[in-house]
Amino acid sequence: MLLVRMKFLQLLSRKPGKLEMLFQTPFCQKQFPYMCLATSACLYSKKKKVNSYEQVDQEKYKNLVYSVTSYKTSAQTPETIFEEDNLLYGPPDKHRPPVKAETKTPRNCVPLINPNKRVPLLNSDSNLPMKIALQKTKMPSVTRILQQTISPQQAFYLERWKQKMILELGKDGFAEYTKNLFLQGELFHAALESIFLSEETASKEQREDVAISGYLSSVQHVLKDINEVKALESAVQHETLQYLGLVDCVAKYRGQLCVIDWKTSEKPKPSLKNTFDNPLQVAAYIGAINHDANYDFQVSCGLIVVAYKNGSPAHPHFMDPDLCSQYWNKWLLRLEEYMDRNDPN
Repeated sequence: MLLVRMKFLQLLSRKPGKLEMLFQTPFCQKQFPYMCLATSACLYSKKKKVNSYEQVDQEKYKNLVYSVTSYKTSAQTPETIFEEDNLLYGPPDKHRPPVKAETKTPRNCVPLINPNKRVPLLNSDSNLPMKIALQKTKMPSVTRILQQTISPQQAFYLERWKQKMILELGKDGFAEYTKNLFLQGELFHAALESIFLSEETASKEQREDVAISGYLSSVQHVLKDINEVKALESAVQHETLQYLGLVDCVAKYRGQLCVIDWKTSEKPKPSLKNTFDNPLQVAAYIGAINHDANYDFQVSCGLIVVAYKNGSPAHPHFMDPDLCSQYWNKWLLRLEEYMDRNDPN
């Protein structure tokens, strides 16, 4: 067989005319009875491979193939996807790492407790609570400072909530909704003030006011632990750091003198972290009282009381001296950030 192949290759290497004689000779017919030669180069081509995909049951996977091949990529950018997510979905991960800025040390380390302030040994309990009117000055308020230094994450949540409410209520409806919230807060604070000043329950008109009756019922168990009120809706000013604010209440809560901040909510806020920047606000007020010459006492604790419209028991969040010191340092960082942004130089 090897000799036959060699002879065949020799014949192919000869002149073209000899190749025609090869196909006409009886030798070719005898030696190669089952072969069909052609003038093309198919003798040297490789055998065609069978496509394994052709053997797949295409009918079985028809729907899967269609879903993949019919998908069209979106022309959205990460920014537009982020904006759409604000309205349609929640954040992908609620457990985010802590903000690194909070671990920084304030440049201006003013202590929370004023070491130079002299506090009288005896205070008269018969005095009415202090109520200093808030004066218009060039000093920034605690509320303004916190609003202008809000973190991107909190801004994200606030804007998403705002857009959601506008979709449900419309712009005019949302404006009316926020107006009513502020009005309810004012009425609630006025009712609490009347309670502390008269040391009696709220008036019949206030109890029957649908707008605040639920809030008043919500805080009844907290009011039993509050006494010796020293200030109500009173202005405070930090003479060193140059900021001011309006304190809701300064009184004793279970024997500890506290800055008390009253908050209203339609949703439960069972933990302190649910109150967002309110602990920083309380710490800022504590520091201002301690450095304000109008107040002859110092405060080291805070209390945030979250009252609910449906009348369910309020959540009191007590802040001990250590916790107040931690939030005081965070407040100083926010204050520095505000001052840096608004520095005319």
